[in-house]
Amino acid sequence: MRQFQTVFDGQSLITPKAMADEFVSPRGERHDEQLSLGRAELAVILRIAQEQFLQGTDPARIIDRLAAALHETRAKFHPNVWQELIPIAQAHPVAEYFLQDPFTRWSSEKPRGYSGDAQLLDFIYGHASVAKEIERASPVGRALYDYTKDASSSVAVRERRDLLTRHVDEIAASRGSQAEILTIAAGHLREANRSVALQERRIKRWVALDQDPLSVGSISRDFSGTCIEAVDGSVRSLLGRDQKLGKFDFIYAAGLYDYLADKVAIKLTHRCLQMLKPNGVFLFANFAQDIGVDGYMETFMNWALLLRSEADMWNIIHKSAGKAAIDARVQFGANRNIVYGIIQKRA
Repeated sequence: MRQFQTVFDGQSLITPKAMADEFVSPRGERHDEQLSLGRAELAVILRIAQEQFLQGTDPARIIDRLAAALHETRAKFHPNVWQELIPIAQAHPVAEYFLQDPFTRWSSEKPRGYSGDAQLLDFIYGHASVAKEIERASPVGRALYDYTKDASSSVAVRERRDLLTRHVDEIAASRGSQAEILTIAAGHLREANRSVALQERRIKRWVALDQDPLSVGSISRDFSGTCIEAVDGSVRSLLGRDQKLGKFDFIYAAGLYDYLADKVAIKLTHRCLQMLKPNGVFLFANFAQDIGVDGYMETFMNWALLLRSEADMWNIIHKSAGKAAIDARVQFGANRNIVYGIIQKRA
């Protein structure tokens, strides 16, 4: 399946096989009747979208209708059936229109070799680094981008960035000037740009860990002269204790758990709890189940995510805590597209 054929650096535990195993049921389970119905339903959805493009319909109306229809189809059929429908949608001629959106195209083509990279998030943030890509897009592409950058999932990602900034500043305020922070899978660390505590130099140490050398280089350049230290590292290096990073007041992983199977997510959470100081806080975020644009993300954006429920988040928390004394809560963002697990280690 095309959506799992991505390239990784060999250090990550986020592999195409691990992701595929989470989506597909054991072999031998057949759903021929559902597959036949699914193919027919998908063909109608895609044909309508194609005809609308040819007729000059407003691209925002086209993608809005299509995203809702794909969401319904995804929910209706067995996961195995949906996985077989994804490459059919990706190979349909109408994809040429949707790939004119620079955000969709970047996600689909994965120039950095994996899903959800830092540059992809910059399309959501509307960062200056993607301005030329947007300017080069066709009128149809720009109209589609106006929709995708403000889709419910994108709104939730921007809210997540601001929530992380607030947590950093609150931790810094409560720890004086001794706050130590660890960001796992830091990307470009855009939340740091809005941190008042960072601007006022009220953070002792901020380690930004990422396995993408382009992201590590970007952080080193953008935050030179601050307390932020960009470190090359991965989930595997953390679990293997290859790096001696010390203890932290606040550890967070905002965009990583969407790609981690439960067993890896539990191990990583357990490790992060070990790295907390007394009263330290660990936050992990995950796209929630039943996102309205999940079908579009998995087809034309080629962006496979492990969506989690509130119960799934609690399962990770309970199984990772062990005998540690903790206080924990699970909460949703404003539009319920992202769910957060927040764990505080008792003194």
